[in-house]
Amino acid sequence: MESQANLTCQNLPTIFSSFVDTFVDFSVSGGIFLPPPITPKPQNPLQTIFPSPTRLIAIGDIHGDFQKSKESFKLAGLIDDHDKWCGGSTTVVQIGDVLDRGGEELKILYFLEKLKREAAKVNGNLITMNGNHEIMNVDGDFRYVTKEGLKEFQDWAMWYSVGIDMKKLCNGLGEKGRFKDLLEGIPLEFRGVRPEYFEGIRIRIAALRPKGPISERFLSKNQTVVVVGDSVFVHGGLLPKHVDYGFENVNEEVRDWICGLKGRVSRDLVRGKDSIVWLRRFSNELAKDCDCSTLEHVLATIPGAKRMIMGHTIQESGINGVCGNQAIRIDVGMSKGCTNGLPEVLEIDRYKGLRILTSNPLYQNGKEPSLEAKPKDGLGFLLPELGPKQVEVKA
Repeated sequence: MESQANLTCQNLPTIFSSFVDTFVDFSVSGGIFLPPPITPKPQNPLQTIFPSPTRLIAIGDIHGDFQKSKESFKLAGLIDDHDKWCGGSTTVVQIGDVLDRGGEELKILYFLEKLKREAAKVNGNLITMNGNHEIMNVDGDFRYVTKEGLKEFQDWAMWYSVGIDMKKLCNGLGEKGRFKDLLEGIPLEFRGVRPEYFEGIRIRIAALRPKGPISERFLSKNQTVVVVGDSVFVHGGLLPKHVDYGFENVNEEVRDWICGLKGRVSRDLVRGKDSIVWLRRFSNELAKDCDCSTLEHVLATIPGAKRMIMGHTIQESGINGVCGNQAIRIDVGMSKGCTNGLPEVLEIDRYKGLRILTSNPLYQNGKEPSLEAKPKDGLGFLLPELGPKQVEVKA
């Protein structure tokens, strides 16, 4: 009895803190329990080059649309009916632009983190990347944020504050103080913004600025350039100057900036029309307007690279390839905040080659996409230039 009487939260700080964090995560994410990470500490440096897997899936921009995000993973046979990883040793690359244009950005960040941990347990791999919208939000550029997006972050802030208060009560440190520090240095109002949005903007800045709780926890794990086997992944595109700078240097600089360890990253890397996350030279739907000669030169300077896979620019015709399939564009505008396109993902299989997996064509007849669609109901397309040929997908 005496030992039980001495069992207080002060004697169990780690367990109690973990309980509070789990409670807050569950509340913010809409009911997601995060399994323990396989590697508790983040990789240092970030891995930039990955071996060629038997099966590789690439998923384009998802912009705050949680339902379409799940449909994309289900289309590729990566999650089951309970949204748990069932993709085995598959490697998945999500090309960035989780943020903006939709109202379930945090839910997607938690969902991707959950799948990362589940995949790692069975030798799978989910790689998440920075798009221009991740960079914009860390910069405090909220031009594409929705009212629903602000509300989701306000809800997060409420639960975040509750968690801090619970921990402080346990440790006898009082109820107030630390949450105010979260908003330290952030203006109280913003020119040209309606007053009812001030609070949401302040909270979003606090969460996503360098060393912010959300940016450091989730976005700092993103790569900005990745090479998987013979495929180079990047949100916008690469120029010779980016290759010369070094992919590992790019990833480390962006990660250190997000973690608050260094100042702003060079404009050549993540800002401006010729930066890695904004470039569109290889993305125009008209093949004649794509800079194939520059692309060919860039790929020739990356050992073993056969193709560059990119998002950022919506392809109304669906996933397609140009420049002899050296440029593959996978942003299909699937988010309701974009063009509400049908989910499509790119599959690179060691034995089947390159294919496009797309939603059941019955959806094109006016039916809403459904999470009940089974992978076997999808269609696969071989990937010739701008002229896909239909083949059957066996899941």
